[in-house]
Amino acid sequence: MSEVVRLTLVSHAMTDAMAAGRFPADEALNALGRQQLSGLDIGAADTVLCGPEIRTCQTAEQLGVTALVDTRLADLDCGSWRGSGLDEVQPGQLARWLTEPDSSPHDGESVVELIVRVRGWLADISRTPGRTVAITHPAVIRAVILNALDAPPKSFWRMDIAPASRTVLHFRGMVWTLRSAVPGQ
Repeated sequence: MSEVVRLTLVSHAMTDAMAAGRFPADEALNALGRQQLSGLDIGAADTVLCGPEIRTCQTAEQLGVTALVDTRLADLDCGSWRGSGLDEVQPGQLARWLTEPDSSPHDGESVVELIVRVRGWLADISRTPGRTVAITHPAVIRAVILNALDAPPKSFWRMDIAPASRTVLHFRGMVWTLRSAVPGQ
């Protein structure tokens, strides 16, 4: 029996940008976000990681854990759309971005590029037996799930990852298995 790698992905809590339907910038958690984390149990961990953004670092802090920043857990880079509302983006460009995973009309990162970045991170994590908790973003968690299931990039937008939710995966015998997805509180 090979050693098991246990990975718990925690989606950062609510921000004002999420509540307003804006593309994320480097914003802080809002009051609801801080409340969402009250009583959230992420379990024991040998390693705790988080993305570099304020919202992931604050989520870790609110959960009472010290996390190492890993830039590969950064949110999908929305380029020139950062901080903009959906109504401020040209509808044709938005439709293209949502239907063509290799496009990046905002001059940021495409969904395919995110999936590739996360695939490299997962390969590194798979060589670290024990329990890892990673506090990150809904987009990164979608990319992890697509990689684990070997699903096509076009499935990226078909998953809802709630704020302050947990997604648990195990790696054993050269494959990742999705164990559970627990919605936020």
